[in-house]
Amino acid sequence: MEKVQVLMSTYNGEAFIEEQIQSILQQSYSEVSILIRDDGSKDNTVSVINRLIERNPGKIVLIKGENLGVVQSFFELLQFSDDTASYYCFCDQDDVWMSDKIERAIGGLRSCAAAGMFFTSTMLVDQELNEIKIWPSPHEREPSFYNSLVQNIAVGATMVMNKAARNLLISKSPNTNNLLMHDWWVYTCISAFGEVIYDSKPTMYYRQHGNNVVGGNTTAIHKWQKKWESFRKHSGDKILKRQAVEFARQYGDQLDAEKRNQLQLFIQPRTSLKQRLNYLHKSKLYRQSWAENQLFKFLVLIDYI
Repeated sequence: MEKVQVLMSTYNGEAFIEEQIQSILQQSYSEVSILIRDDGSKDNTVSVINRLIERNPGKIVLIKGENLGVVQSFFELLQFSDDTASYYCFCDQDDVWMSDKIERAIGGLRSCAAAGMFFTSTMLVDQELNEIKIWPSPHEREPSFYNSLVQNIAVGATMVMNKAARNLLISKSPNTNNLLMHDWWVYTCISAFGEVIYDSKPTMYYRQHGNNVVGGNTTAIHKWQKKWESFRKHSGDKILKRQAVEFARQYGDQLDAEKRNQLQLFIQPRTSLKQRLNYLHKSKLYRQSWAENQLFKFLVLIDYI
């Protein structure tokens, strides 16, 4: 049976981490190990993990690290991941996996000859795992590199990738200060060179609570409130371009001609309204919904992006 390694970053996660780890150990696919990197927790997270290591010998390995933040922590997990595994899963500390999560992902990835990534929607739940709704809603368009440059649709905790995808990611050392999130970077990389598979059926219970680093949107109003807050926070930062420039530095010379052209069009300066209109005429980039596409075009026109 092919080996699967779960890559989990933890930080002050004592409240829910045992339930999460138990849901991994109880997967229908049995050849699973867990590599945990603790990102400098100040609570009893490490004690809980050590207790679970004692109860499950050979199944869990813990790296105790300093506080680097979630993006860098997941990159370190990739670097330390098991080269003998065939599949790798990202994992958060406070969710619960459905019992067939890994089995379904491997079923989807087995046909991938190149780098492959499988991801799904989630079932949003409250702290007691009472179901709220499926999130995100099924996507209107296919995952692609042209979507990934301006939108992340992949929830990191649902991601499973094959060894070719893991090897692609660890072949470079990006400046993580230029990345929005680790899962967004993975979506961009794999969509550029491999196959991205989306399944709208949830594979995990995504717990909503006050300490989530990134949480789901429970209502349309909440969704647009978060967009407005992000707009105000990052005004003038051009964070999408910064991430795209970093991708161009790391992988630009490996892209096919069409993708390279679209990437260069996106990151080049647009100092006049005429240049912005010309860019929109040539661009193949898109977000998932009609409304979000109009927002993308507007943000280009006002030189926010």
